[in-house]
Amino acid sequence: MTAFRAEPVSINVPATCANLGPGFDSLGLALDSYDCLSGVVTQDDGVLVEVEGEGIQDVPRDASNLVVQAMALGFAAMQVRPVGFVLRCTNVIPHGRGLGSSAAAIIGGLALARAMVVEGENILPDPLLLNVALELESHPDNLAAALYGGFTNAWLDGDRAQSVRHEVHPSVVPITAVPAFKVPTLHARSALAPTVSRADASFNISRAALLVHALTNDPSLLLPATQDHLHQDARRAVYAESMELVDVLRAQGLPAVISGAGPTVLVFGAASDLEKIAIAAGEQWQVSQRAVSRQGVQISPVSTP
Repeated sequence: MTAFRAEPVSINVPATCANLGPGFDSLGLALDSYDCLSGVVTQDDGVLVEVEGEGIQDVPRDASNLVVQAMALGFAAMQVRPVGFVLRCTNVIPHGRGLGSSAAAIIGGLALARAMVVEGENILPDPLLLNVALELESHPDNLAAALYGGFTNAWLDGDRAQSVRHEVHPSVVPITAVPAFKVPTLHARSALAPTVSRADASFNISRAALLVHALTNDPSLLLPATQDHLHQDARRAVYAESMELVDVLRAQGLPAVISGAGPTVLVFGAASDLEKIAIAAGEQWQVSQRAVSRQGVQISPVSTP
């Protein structure tokens, strides 16, 4: 009989950048910013949700909370149902900025539910967890990066998600420029045309293939490897300021792209580029040097929330 752990558990799940230029809905990169989710099963009916950090003003505290939805899916996949549980979310990943906050909530919620069940990792292994996550987010790019860490290439085989993980070249330095404004993912996706030309599809296929080589073996190729003809210009009106910054930085030879659905700009540069990027972005943007998170979602015991 499946049993719940009596002790509380904690999940750290990384921020992620998706698309990375040409790899629309397939390529993802985990960064070293983490949301922390803690939970413990109780004998009191229902869910108690506590939120700190990002989203403290507007994140739901009931069953509509995205982490709670993911946990419910995870428990159902393991064929268990707790009487109730306490969930504490300490959020660091910005919401609505293209840094994978939704994927972190989904993967983190599923992994937290799994960790709350004895032998949960055997009942809900990573490949199955990734596919359960598709019920809440239809494209696996951010999901795979949040789950496995590093640089991931994810794809759908019919209705099944699969993923491979790559080691990023040690000289690659991700730098993010995060603006104050938000862009809802659904709004950004609605700006995309239903079809693309054969020429644009061929262009992106070549660049996405090159990007895998550039990020893992030869970062000198990152500028051409991050070119995109499918989605960034098509959504220029949605995040005009972000695209202006991308244009300025690329004209200076820096491999800049929109992170996910935007509006954050991701640059593959060097520590010496930080000041240059900050000047180009201006005071309204938060420019930070990041590191690639070599680990995806991770588990550790905590004290009772």
